[in-house]
Amino acid sequence: MKTFKIFILITIIAFPLFAKPPIWGFYAHKLINKQAIYSLPPGMLAFYKKHAVYISENAINPDQRRYAVANEAPKHYIDLDNYADTTIKILPKMFYSEAKKRFGEDSLLAHGIVPWHIQSMVYGLTEAFKEKDFKNILRLSADLGHYIGDANVPLHTTKNYNGQLSNQLGIHGFWESRLPELFSEDYEYWIGKADLEENVGKRAWNAVFQAHAALDSVFNFEKQLTQEMGELKKFSIEERNGINTKTYSQAFSKRYHKMLQNQVNRQMKASIKMVADLWFTAWVNAGQPNLDQIPDDKLILEEDINDKKKWLKNIINARKESDY
Repeated sequence: MKTFKIFILITIIAFPLFAKPPIWGFYAHKLINKQAIYSLPPGMLAFYKKHAVYISENAINPDQRRYAVANEAPKHYIDLDNYADTTIKILPKMFYSEAKKRFGEDSLLAHGIVPWHIQSMVYGLTEAFKEKDFKNILRLSADLGHYIGDANVPLHTTKNYNGQLSNQLGIHGFWESRLPELFSEDYEYWIGKADLEENVGKRAWNAVFQAHAALDSVFNFEKQLTQEMGELKKFSIEERNGINTKTYSQAFSKRYHKMLQNQVNRQMKASIKMVADLWFTAWVNAGQPNLDQIPDDKLILEEDINDKKKWLKNIINARKESDY
């Protein structure tokens, strides 16, 4: 546990607030995975509740890998505004292999592949269920929850992901981390029982399209409120772990949150519902295996610690070579 805390601390130090931020923030990713568990049917619920701590705590693994593992970052987003309207209409109908042939893999990776990656993750989880592979069921469930959460964040459907193109630098962390930090205790999370999803690809693309449709509000309200309140009232200095940190003021955050009319809560609920549905879908498509027959294996925790040490080493090396 001590090693993991050190890992998180160094990660935060290495990548400052206004670098391209991890989606949702650690707190929200963990919450999304945890809440999704309670919508699962009896055949899954006992197993997932038993391992709720693992699935919740490891929801942040993909964010920790994104600076250390090659081609990890594109799995977290898609820049829909990079594509022409005609292209957007055909992309959801294409398998990733087809899209690679038509547009080139380098181009696809440059602008994000999260809808396709979600499909791949569901397939992998289905295979893990078929094989009753305890380790991979847990790992893939935690990771899949993360990528689904990413797909439902408006600012990860645009090349202007952090307001760097509109003089709104920092808006990503504001929307995904600061607002949940201040207001999530008042959010409503119950989404009912998990449902079978017949078309995983369509569900993934619909998620990013719906998130993208919310961008006008995200940017326009922030700009409008900045003009009304001014820069001096927009930010404040707060103490975090003994360090004075510049952040969006509570007054600015409260007014912005109200203007968005519960948008952050809606996107979190959409994420929770989608996670539960696709976990359930993978299990059903695998033939609804009896999860009570899967033995526990504590070695997975040791392996995860070793993986995190490798990511940390890569992150430190990347930090030395980066411009941040």
